[in-house]
Amino acid sequence: MAFNNDRSHMHSCCGCPDMPREGKAGPSQEFHSSPKQRHSDSGWTETNDWWQKAGTDAPAGAKWGESALKREPECHMELDRLCADSNHTVLIDTRAFSNGKIVPCKGQPIWDSNHVKLPQHYPINSRESRWAATERALQTLMHRGASARDVETAIKIYNQAHSKDWHFDGLRIFAEPIPLLRQHCSHAITMSQVQISCLLANAFFCTFPHRNATHPGSEYGNFPTINFSRLFSERSPRTFQKLRALFHYFDTVTEEATKPTGLVTFERICLPQNQWPDWNKRMEQLTNLEVYGNGFIEREGKGMLQVDFAASMVGGGVLGRGLVQEEIRFMQCPELIVSRLFTEKLADNECLRITGVQTYSNTRGYSDTFAWESPHKDNTQRDEWKRIYCQIVAIDATNFQDPRQQYTERSIQRELLKAYVGFRGDPNIPSAYTAAIATGNWGCGAFKGDPMLKALIQMMAASVAQRDLAYFTFNNMKQAEELKRMFMILKSQKITVGKLYNLLQDYCDYSSRHHHHHQQRVKNVFEFISEKIGVCPSHL
Repeated sequence: MAFNNDRSHMHSCCGCPDMPREGKAGPSQEFHSSPKQRHSDSGWTETNDWWQKAGTDAPAGAKWGESALKREPECHMELDRLCADSNHTVLIDTRAFSNGKIVPCKGQPIWDSNHVKLPQHYPINSRESRWAATERALQTLMHRGASARDVETAIKIYNQAHSKDWHFDGLRIFAEPIPLLRQHCSHAITMSQVQISCLLANAFFCTFPHRNATHPGSEYGNFPTINFSRLFSERSPRTFQKLRALFHYFDTVTEEATKPTGLVTFERICLPQNQWPDWNKRMEQLTNLEVYGNGFIEREGKGMLQVDFAASMVGGGVLGRGLVQEEIRFMQCPELIVSRLFTEKLADNECLRITGVQTYSNTRGYSDTFAWESPHKDNTQRDEWKRIYCQIVAIDATNFQDPRQQYTERSIQRELLKAYVGFRGDPNIPSAYTAAIATGNWGCGAFKGDPMLKALIQMMAASVAQRDLAYFTFNNMKQAEELKRMFMILKSQKITVGKLYNLLQDYCDYSSRHHHHHQQRVKNVFEFISEKIGVCPSHL
């Protein structure tokens, strides 16, 4: 399966039909809609109707009326007919799709450095092809009662080079019967949910060739891992809970009654330098901000552009020990994992936007307290391309080993650019038809980001992108109140993005002068800006 400068093709996966379609990567170009096609202006209202429709109460901190944030499908613009072009690879037959059917495209396999190498196209260099050996090994698992040891034995048959150094202790702790299942270039791939399940089945059974070596300089050293071998090796409660979520996903997609029936689009967006904002000259005032002291991006932010606090290798440690915001979302929506198959490490001017993934599981906790809780029945509506109204954008924050490094103009420019690339909408769609952004303390955990600074950066990026912002502080009520006060100060003084950028530059100068004086308390960025513009925060 594939995307590159030429043609891309995809064939069968773990017993599935052929699945290819071509597309040529080109310059950044949005493809979703046409401004002349839109739903009626009466199709949505800025009231609390959305929460009533969703069957849930408005979260604490939500405001209604004129400042209510827009969500899909209420603000959705009608899409053009689904078709492949030089910027968009479509892996299903679009003619059949226009007649209400989802069937894979047929095409010729390509085995080169620009395409995903599929296991069944491995070059034959022995009496038996590698795919024939793979099929024979996996067929032994189709009888009832196949054990975790049987899975390990089968995987090692066609991965003999790793038979001694791959261990499966983590898989053995979940020994129930198991069901069977490239940078600087903008391009999108749309595929069916069934095709995704086939690819993930191959990932589970570690069939993807040339994807096991991850050292620098290796063929796929700049890509995330996709085969599940590392997950199987982790003997920990985290692995057990991840496998519960994954097995529930596979159970769901292999049952005829619950098999998913839609499409998902994965779009890598690379913003050329001539489109980067000149931050100190931006005259936009801040767009609306709603602060939620509690609630979740994926739940209360439903219908918004939801931010994945990503690693530059999308998915982060999802197939290892990682269990923070990104990995948890990938466990709730395992279709996200397939992005690791074809998404090279993100550069500073790039993001990955995923549209249409389904939520399969409810989870609770974080890190060592994470647990699979229950199945999730996702009844979210679908758009004209049969994609669930769920759009996620993966943007990776800088990992500041020394937190003081973030208070430099260079660091702030990098984070502003990354956020803007992620938040920027399709230029063909008016802002009135662009959903708000649901985000939070992006890069503020292990990456040591300053939540106050990160909030201001995201507010600025959202304002230039002409989108409103919903900010979740994840039960940190003190932060929520401070952020609300800071926003009120900035709005009351009509502070533009350019002015705020210059204030942040001043704060960087202040911070660098004072961080050596350990006896002297350094003001935080909110205090500094408030005093600089002559407003005392406590007066609001």
